[in-house]
Amino acid sequence: MESPKTREFSDISRNLNIDQKKSLLVLPEPNKNIYLSSRNLEKSKVITVSELNTYDIMNASVVVFLESSLNLLQTSAN
Repeated sequence: MESPKTREFSDISRNLNIDQKKSLLVLPEPNKNIYLSSRNLEKSKVITVSELNTYDIMNASVVVFLESSLNLLQTSAN
């Protein structure tokens, strides 16, 4: 995202069919624009891999990992 726009984040959530579900988006590194775009959406939460915790995973209906987030998680687990 070039700039923080809630509408763009909402459109992405709708395209993934997760706009009506409590979702958790896991990023590999902090992204201010994505965070600012999602903060007004009640059912969405954005965190980084380093902030990932059991409560957030269990509290979400859907967890979305970016591919680079999964790679980072796998390398940090080994």
